[in-house]
Amino acid sequence: MNTAIVTGAGSGIGRAIAHRLSRDGYSVLVNDFRLEAAEQVAKEIGGKVKATGGDVSEEKDVSVIVATCKAEFGDCTHLVNNAGHVHQSKFVDLEPGDFDRMIAVHLRGTYLMMRAVLEPMLKAGKGSIVNIASQLGQIGGVELVHYAAAKSGIIGMTKSLAREVSAQGVRVNAVAPGPINTPLVMGLSDSWRKTKAAELPLGRFGEPEEVAAAVAFLLSDQASLFVGQTIGPNSGDVML
Repeated sequence: MNTAIVTGAGSGIGRAIAHRLSRDGYSVLVNDFRLEAAEQVAKEIGGKVKATGGDVSEEKDVSVIVATCKAEFGDCTHLVNNAGHVHQSKFVDLEPGDFDRMIAVHLRGTYLMMRAVLEPMLKAGKGSIVNIASQLGQIGGVELVHYAAAKSGIIGMTKSLAREVSAQGVRVNAVAPGPINTPLVMGLSDSWRKTKAAELPLGRFGEPEEVAAAVAFLLSDQASLFVGQTIGPNSGDVML
């Protein structure tokens, strides 16, 4: 049985991923630091779904998230590290606390979640992890230095862990979306969003369901040759 944990799944991309994986037959643990948001998504989906709260940057919360999955569905076989945080600031105005929080949610959270699920995957000789990065981790972002740094770190961590564990049956990949119509992106300034949209060859921001499709592919056996890769549903913002 395929069992997936999706972090930050109370809205936006995470919510779309949870819906997609449930339709694909996974048992899904929906996590969000706002328990009520996770519960709402689980209610929307129905079936083999469980909601849990928890902040992925906190080791004790991560332990509860993974233990809840095991108690409800068994060991996690597929992990999507989607929990995110956005804060906009010019570098000269960027406070250390805001920088630290960005790194904690994105980079530390991804590390802690992978660390918590990896041993059972290695024992089973199979598993798949997808980390949600960003195209800004590849090209940088104005007034988003700390966000771009965190996402770039996720890409580097994805590649490095993939080199360690792929021969043991665990695949680790990343998805680096461009700007997507989510509450986080809509929280950025109107001027930032207008400028960014004008830069995109496709001429539009993406939808959460389009990112969910990429994640579902990488998690699946159809992506058996994808190891340490970062694929980009990004409206053409980055072309590799």
